[in-house]
Amino acid sequence: MADELNVTYINLYGYDEMGNYRYLIFLNMLIVYILSVSFNIIIVYLIWIHKNLHEPMYIFIAALLLNSVITSTTVYPKLLIDILSEKQVITYSACLLQCFLYYSVSASDFLLLAAMAYDRYVSICKPLQYTTIMTKTVVSIILSLAWFLPACQIAVSTVLSANMKLCHFTLKAIFCNNSYYNLFCVTSVVRDINDMVTLFNVAVLPIFFILFTYTRILIISYRSSRNVRKKAAQTCSPHLIILISFSSLCLYDVLIIRLDKGSNLHFIMTLQAFLYYPLFNPVVYGLKVKEIYKHLKKLLCPAKMI
Repeated sequence: MADELNVTYINLYGYDEMGNYRYLIFLNMLIVYILSVSFNIIIVYLIWIHKNLHEPMYIFIAALLLNSVITSTTVYPKLLIDILSEKQVITYSACLLQCFLYYSVSASDFLLLAAMAYDRYVSICKPLQYTTIMTKTVVSIILSLAWFLPACQIAVSTVLSANMKLCHFTLKAIFCNNSYYNLFCVTSVVRDINDMVTLFNVAVLPIFFILFTYTRILIISYRSSRNVRKKAAQTCSPHLIILISFSSLCLYDVLIIRLDKGSNLHFIMTLQAFLYYPLFNPVVYGLKVKEIYKHLKKLLCPAKMI
């Protein structure tokens, strides 16, 4: 529908499924959002202030955690408002902006995870060449590509979608995700091709690169000493945990558009996925990465360190 200012509004469908639990869900999500942003920022702060953490691996971790803050802030505030509102609506332009930020940052995560895999490969398999390969310039280039390449490719899809005609104005989702493709009167071949190319560039290729890199690490570690195998397990396991969980979430999100989006199961799964995942990264990296854990322990329990 459009008002006198010719602004198109989209109704968000799914909040009725929450029923009498909406206040409990609101409190739950508010707590998770505050904890998620706080934990991510704390670890980024620790990496920022401690010079021994000014290494490529920790810089990539900090970038990944900053992405988590951006993703949470893109989704949660509007979500929290809608839970308590009688009517859940969003302008079409705001919906596109939310999708653009959400998917460009999420795609950036895949490239950052690929960068971490490469960093671990060089560190474990080519330790003598590490400082000459992973220079500040290389790290800066990788970060720039990880942030700007997905944004540029997803911007193309967003612009194409902005110019398409809408025949439906009810989005069967609790926030703007790729389900908004169902709003269009007709499909766009150009946009679909662009989406496939983008998906291949920012998700499929990085995943194959990560799998190849960790396979090489596993083979070389198996042939090396026990200390090398221990180092590989300690430094690679957090990244693999994050990769598996994040890939599963993204696979679910890609398949959303082909599911029955009106079912209770769909909304329960969406809430579970997006309720707890923002807390996952800081918890894994805070507890599983030894150097970060030491600084985190000092910060939270200073009396015990005296």
